[in-house]
Amino acid sequence: MSWEEYEALFMQGLIAALIIFMFFIVYDLAKKTKAGKFGSFVLFGALCLGVIAYIIKAVVVDSFGGY
Repeated sequence: MSWEEYEALFMQGLIAALIIFMFFIVYDLAKKTKAGKFGSFVLFGALCLGVIAYIIKAVVVDSFGGY
């Protein structure tokens, strides 16, 4: 396994861990502020839009062969 392959794999794992950690942070924020169902939906919706945008970017960049 080359250094670039190792680096790409490790980066994907760290980004996945960061996204999971951000979900925990948003859940804790919604719980502590007593945001309710709609407030929690808005918080998680904003986080999901960011995650979806990152996934779309990754797919588009990979399909066109990088930068």
